Amino acid sequence: MLYLSGVLSLLAGLAIINLHNTWNMDWRVIITVLGWLMTIGGIIRIVAPQITIAIGSTVYSGRAPTIVVALIVGALGAFLSVKGYVPRT
Repeated sequence: MLYLSGVLSLLAGLAIINLHNTWNMDWRVIITVLGWLMTIGGIIRIVAPQITIAIGSTVYSGRAPTIVVALIVGALGAFLSVKGYVPRT
């Protein structure tokens, strides 16, 4: 499953980079950065899965980090949804 998640993350990251590789200093750079992070994370999962396992076992040792990460991802998703679906004035 680790290799499968690495391949899927790599493909999704490459698709985002291919379609949206803009480095303007506005909110759209968040999409490009997420694409690069997904690509790098996918490569690390495929090439060095032991690093991924080590990071996962030490970072997520409790419930609090999971809640914090979920709140950050939720806020980022809400921000991008608002920016993506609210019409421009």
